[in-house]
Amino acid sequence: MTDQRMLTGDRPTGKLHLGHYVGSIANRVKLQHQYETWLILADLHMLTTKNARSDIDEISGNARQMVLDSLAAGIEPERATFYLQSAIPEIGELNTLFQNLITVPRLERIPSLKDMASDASKEEMPYGLLGYPVLQAADILCVKANVVPVGKDNHAHVEVTREIARRFNHLYGETFPVPELVTSEVSTLVGTDGHAKASKSLGNVIYLADSAEEVRTKVAAMYTDPNRVRADVPGTVEGNPVFIYHDAFNDDPAQVADLKERYQAGTVGDVEVKDKLAAAINRFLDPIRERRAAFEAQPGLVDQIIVEGTERTRREVQQVVFEVRKAMGLAGAYNQLRRKAERAQKKPATQT
Repeated sequence: MTDQRMLTGDRPTGKLHLGHYVGSIANRVKLQHQYETWLILADLHMLTTKNARSDIDEISGNARQMVLDSLAAGIEPERATFYLQSAIPEIGELNTLFQNLITVPRLERIPSLKDMASDASKEEMPYGLLGYPVLQAADILCVKANVVPVGKDNHAHVEVTREIARRFNHLYGETFPVPELVTSEVSTLVGTDGHAKASKSLGNVIYLADSAEEVRTKVAAMYTDPNRVRADVPGTVEGNPVFIYHDAFNDDPAQVADLKERYQAGTVGDVEVKDKLAAAINRFLDPIRERRAAFEAQPGLVDQIIVEGTERTRREVQQVVFEVRKAMGLAGAYNQLRRKAERAQKKPATQT
C-alpha cells in the first residue's frame, strides 16, 4: 500500500445514487488500490442546510446506508477508513485556525455555494455555508490527503483547500501536502426529470439500492425529447436524459448506437428505448445489489466499520493538530504562561 492518501466522502442525507457513482464513487473504487483511502461521513457539512433535530436524528441511519452503498459499489472495507466527522472535534479546531487564511470575498466567488443555498430554499446564506469550503479544507488536510476525487461541483471547493495548504506552509513551514484533484469521466449526471443535476432533494435519482422494479418504474417516467409526440417522429439524442444514461450505464455499445440511429430516424419508440435502458441499469446494479445483501447479512458490521474508522481517524487528526499548533507557535504561548504561573506559585512570600 502506498503512503499517499485519498480523502473524499458525502453528507449523510440519505442513500447514494447513480449521480454519486459517476461523480466520485467509480473513481474511489479504482483509486482505493493506489492510495490509502479515507472516506468521510460529513454530517457537520449536512448541518449547513439541514440542521433540524429531525435531520440530526437521521444521521446514524443515513451513515449506515451510505457505508453499505459504498461497500456494495466496490469499496473494500480492509482498504478504506470510514469516519463520522462530528465525532472528531479536532476537525473543528483546524477549521477555526484555517478561517483566518482565506477571505470572505474569495469564498463569495464560489458559485456552488449559492446553488446549495438555493436548493435548500435559503433566502440568505448561513455563515456555516459560506465557510463550507474551509471546513472541507480541514477535512482534507486533517489526514494530510494527497488526492481528492470529487464531482465537478466541488472543484472550486478543493481549490480553496489547495490555497489554504499553500498559505499555511508559507506562513508556518511545510506542514501539509497540496492535494491534487481527480476528476471523473462523467462529472455530473442529469436528473431523470431532465433537470441539470441528479439530486436527492429533487427526487430525480435512481438509487444504488433501488430494486429492479423501482428502476423500471423510474426509467419509464424519465424525461425525453418533448417535441417527439409519436414514435415515427425523428427525435433528438443530444442532451436527451435517456441516452445520457444509456451512454453512462449500458454495457452494450452496439445496442446504444442502434437505438440512437433509429431514434433520430423516427423508427423506434420511447418505450423500447426505455425498456432497454432499464435492463441495462439493472445489469449494472445487479452485482451491487448482491454485495449489499452480503454485507447486510452481517449484523453490526457496518457500525463496527464506522466506529473503528472514526477512532483511528481521531488519533491521526490529534497528531496533525499537535503539529499545526506547534508550527504556528500556539502550543508555546500557553506553555510560557503556565511555566511563569508555576514559578510564581513556588516563589516564597516576601517577609514584612
